[in-house]
Amino acid sequence: MERLIDLLKDGKSRSLEMFAEELGISIEHLKRDLEYLERAGVIKRVELNVGGGSCSGCSGCDGGSGCKGCMPDGGFQNMGSMWEIVSLKNNTGGNTNNND
Repeated sequence: MERLIDLLKDGKSRSLEMFAEELGISIEHLKRDLEYLERAGVIKRVELNVGGGSCSGCSGCDGGSGCKGCMPDGGFQNMGSMWEIVSLKNNTGGNTNNND
């Protein structure tokens, strides 16, 4: 699971298939590991909320779905699944906390 956390920490977006291939495990195994890490509070799935007034950070944006400042070219359809690290305190059997 430490290798999965390392991949999640690199900030790259990957499909489940890409994660599984890089880790040499099945997609089902990967899903179980991700679910375990989510339930343990180590990671959380990142929801991409585009449009509907959710934009608050770019100049000249009306918060709509056509915001060029918030959305990459082509939109988010090819981004894959994304998670962020929430806590690395002994939740996976070892202390991999970067705050030490």
